[in-house]
Amino acid sequence: MVDSKEWKWEEADQLPWLKPCEDSYYMATKWLDSGFKNVLDLGAGLGRHSIFLAKQGFKVSAIDLSDYGMNNLKQWAEKENFNIDIKVGDMVDLPYADNSFDCVFAYHVISHTDTLGARKVISEIERVLKKGGEIYTSMCSKETWKFQKAGFSKIDENTVINMEDGPEKDVPHFYANLDDVLKLFHNFNIEKIRHIDYCYINSHKQNSKYYYINGSKN
Repeated sequence: MVDSKEWKWEEADQLPWLKPCEDSYYMATKWLDSGFKNVLDLGAGLGRHSIFLAKQGFKVSAIDLSDYGMNNLKQWAEKENFNIDIKVGDMVDLPYADNSFDCVFAYHVISHTDTLGARKVISEIERVLKKGGEIYTSMCSKETWKFQKAGFSKIDENTVINMEDGPEKDVPHFYANLDDVLKLFHNFNIEKIRHIDYCYINSHKQNSKYYYINGSKN
């Protein structure tokens, strides 16, 4: 299993990563309607979803491998007067007890590993979720240009090392097809999987595809 590697946030255009994604609004409403309270923001980055979920009334725990990101979240939470449990840690070895959370939000996070790592992360998510608790996450699609044609070095049949300059340089990326996703989440009751093509962003054509997965622990 490859060692986990954090984003270099100092090299990122941070502004887009300070605003919650559109999916977080739907999931927050869904989870509040289900009576969920305790949420883990896994791979919290700079803290955008931790802050958003705290504003919705959730009890939030946040973890990321990046000291820079978690320090940013700590300062942000103090400014907003939110009591968020913030930890620097690795997603393949979560520092939480079994059955700790009603839900886990892991947005563009769990693909930052190899095949063995992806299995380990998902098993950790299952472990820390309560029975009936929900996961919302995303995975890179094998139909994406970066997997098919970019020519990045592969470290296993599903995983490439990103060679583009920027905050993700040298970070491993695991890519999946639908069968891979179903196998990885075989212990979950899958409610919905979407396969989204970001074909045009900020005046540029793209070929970035992702799976978005919502399911619950059996």
